[in-house]
Amino acid sequence: MTWHILTGEYPPQPGGVSDYTRLVAHGLADAGDRVTIWAPPCDAPDEDYPGVTVRRLPDCFSPRSLWIAGRAFDRARGPKRWLVQYVPHAFGWKAANLPFCVWLWRRRRDSVWVMFHEVAYPSGREYRPAERALAVVTRAMAALVGRAAERVFVSIPAWQTLVESLTRPRAPIVWLPVMSSIQPAAAAETAPHTPQFPGATGHPLIGHLGTYGRLIRPMLTACVPALLSNTDSHLLLLGRGGEAMRDDLIASHPGLAPRIHATGSLSEDALSRHVAACDVMLQPYPDGVSSRRTSVMVALAHGRPVVTTIGRLTEPLWSSSGALVLTAADTPADLATATARLLADPPRLQRLSEGARSLYLERFDLAHTVGVLRSA
Repeated sequence: MTWHILTGEYPPQPGGVSDYTRLVAHGLADAGDRVTIWAPPCDAPDEDYPGVTVRRLPDCFSPRSLWIAGRAFDRARGPKRWLVQYVPHAFGWKAANLPFCVWLWRRRRDSVWVMFHEVAYPSGREYRPAERALAVVTRAMAALVGRAAERVFVSIPAWQTLVESLTRPRAPIVWLPVMSSIQPAAAAETAPHTPQFPGATGHPLIGHLGTYGRLIRPMLTACVPALLSNTDSHLLLLGRGGEAMRDDLIASHPGLAPRIHATGSLSEDALSRHVAACDVMLQPYPDGVSSRRTSVMVALAHGRPVVTTIGRLTEPLWSSSGALVLTAADTPADLATATARLLADPPRLQRLSEGARSLYLERFDLAHTVGVLRSA
């Protein structure tokens, strides 16, 4: 089987879908399939991986680019299939690339499989007219893409109802959770506290991995000062935007400056080592933890105890697993109390560490995704 994967980003381009697509491509190639990646242009060189061919389009999925990809697909011999990594804004045109969706619908007689990482722009009276218009357009786009698909996958069960309401799927919609974008094989057993973070040695290290968007920042601001004030822990902010988050916290609480650290962007190996060094990962989400959150997947894959939030997108498995500490998403201050209690209970920390790793291997490991794609 040859997979032709359409994606709006692929390494070295950054992004969660980029990392996810690379892992899936590698997994399919390792299983014996051939993979062709179709992605927008990139100035940096592409990686060389056995069984994976990266084809850079001249632009972001214009009709010219689609003609190039379609002609190559038609000329390819043997069993072949499209696999679309769908996010509305990933295909250019300010998230309104209707021609791409029409093109895909016209190719519905091909074997077209679609993975919905996201479905459509949110709608509601609280949004501006331009945003409400974009919500209408992206729903029309998702309807066309879903109707073109022979098989449909969703990153979280919450998307299933929306996709079903917009389209007439030819087969049952399958939940295909995302995996960790950082493999734990590179994690070191020794903590990297020193010399990067002088003063942290001997103190609990609380980590947070993310991009520090406008919805996450208030949640961290509401819980971090109380957490650090009531424990002797240090905070490690991992990922792009961590330095700005640290500066904001220190500006409001200058006394905490020696105990708040930020790394900025790291290599995969370095990030893995830093996550492995954390005693607890603090991962709040305004809509709740869900199986599309790659940051929590990184923590689970590394066997790190996680304190996170329940919200409207949270699947039942998180409560039933007993592998995480959960608080309500609308009471971020409770995160501080829950984290402090966990740090004071070493046996529970050990149980959660073991449970996190077991949960990841049982439900989210890359092998599950590759197995579903190849068996389906």
